Amino acid sequence: MTQRRGSVEGEEPVAGTPLVNMRCFLPVGESFGFTQALRAATSGRAFPQCVFDHWEMLPGDPLEVDSKANSIVEGIRKRKGLKPGIPALDNFVDKL
Repeated sequence: MTQRRGSVEGEEPVAGTPLVNMRCFLPVGESFGFTQALRAATSGRAFPQCVFDHWEMLPGDPLEVDSKANSIVEGIRKRKGLKPGIPALDNFVDKL
């Protein structure tokens, strides 16, 4: 979880079984490929159930080069096929 900016919120053992229910928060952007990575790390013994829970502000400034927020924005823009770099505000203002 910590490799993907996740946080463990709680662990509850299931009575009478060797199972443990874990409640964790994982950013959606980091969740792609998580199921395969978790199964590989646990030899197929763990099975996640992902449900959206809440929004949370990402610390840092996306306009600051080499910040975590900037690298996430750049990765999303690359994945969507958009031009690299955050466009200036005048690209979005109507020129009437």
